[in-house]
Amino acid sequence: MDHLRATDPDVYESIRAEANRQATQLALIASENFVSRAVLEAMGTVLTNKYAEGLPGKRYYGGCEHVDAIEEKALARAKEIFGADHANVQAHSGAQANMAAYLALLEPGDSILGMDLSHGGHLTHGASVNFSGRLFEATTYGVRESDGRIDYDALRDQAKKVRPRLIIAGASAYPRILDFETFAEIAAEVEAFFVVDMAHIAGLVAAEVHPTPVPVADIVTSTTHKTLRGPRGGLILCKDEHAKAVDKSVFPGIQGGPLMHLIAAKAVAFKEAQQPDFKSYQRRIVANARALAAGLREQAFHLVSGGTDTHLVLVDLRPSHPDLTGKDAEESLERAGLTLNKNTVPGETRSPFVASGLRIGTPALTTRGMGEEEMGRIAGWIGEVLSDPADEKVIARISEEVRVLCQAHPIYADLATPG
Repeated sequence: MDHLRATDPDVYESIRAEANRQATQLALIASENFVSRAVLEAMGTVLTNKYAEGLPGKRYYGGCEHVDAIEEKALARAKEIFGADHANVQAHSGAQANMAAYLALLEPGDSILGMDLSHGGHLTHGASVNFSGRLFEATTYGVRESDGRIDYDALRDQAKKVRPRLIIAGASAYPRILDFETFAEIAAEVEAFFVVDMAHIAGLVAAEVHPTPVPVADIVTSTTHKTLRGPRGGLILCKDEHAKAVDKSVFPGIQGGPLMHLIAAKAVAFKEAQQPDFKSYQRRIVANARALAAGLREQAFHLVSGGTDTHLVLVDLRPSHPDLTGKDAEESLERAGLTLNKNTVPGETRSPFVASGLRIGTPALTTRGMGEEEMGRIAGWIGEVLSDPADEKVIARISEEVRVLCQAHPIYADLATPG
């Protein structure tokens, strides 16, 4: 980064400091991961200079023959990985992928039924502060208080009562397998479209570690930067009958020119997902999450749904630490080198900005080569810190132990070096 350092040393130093933070702390945020050096390189290329509104072979600008070839590779790989009829890789984010999906199937004012945010859903599934709750008439479903799992019978009854035009499956903090076939059956019963947001589990689906929604959903959306381990961006898969509507919904519906440097990085990530070791990597993500869950249970933490089938664990702090908020827990753990996020939990009694839970994920740790033994150590550190979040001596000791563990599992080490 010699040119950047010479041109803007302030930005250069902030980037270097962030690289150092990533190298020396443990990333436990379930929606984060570390991309490969090949993906990093693809993002920082001359492709950022190219305007390419439209689709391959149907652009509104000249000079697109090379970006066409790149986007065609990304599309072909995405379709092959997930067995989809059609793909669109232009969505700038998962939220925009969801907006494009909804507008391809619905008109503003139509009704949607999605998972409640405090039960593990996402802002774009009908939250009142989001476009999904402002443009559409949104109702929500949730999980049973008794076991933290989706009650499909209650969902069916609710769908029959509200008769939504579209049902959304998918979550940002639900640790169990999603039964896409039952979702599809319910949608068919009420003559609703069925959309799946698999942003969190796309890598698991690609590796056949989680059931795929592609055969049963009208449209499937995803990000490319979570378990899929690609650049930040969106992905849309759909049946042939919705292909034209989806493409028009993305452009000119909600976006202008695509980000071709990111589409190139998506193509690289998709190729990586086609390699044999990607499946074993995804299996390790789940094994690590289960080991982390077991370790947290040993520390007397209450886990929503009792454990996990996926890449994340959701902790409800109220039974074990009734006076500790998710916000305070997050801040104490970050001082110890453990970065994760506060999260609302079913039956939430606090503001989302404070929250009563923690969401903890294993994709980034697994990318660094950590395994089940390390998950046990990390669970122990979480227990130690949260037993007395104000004990700075304990936090300092664990922070150093975290640093040593990170040194044994380096990531982007050359980018974090001074000078």
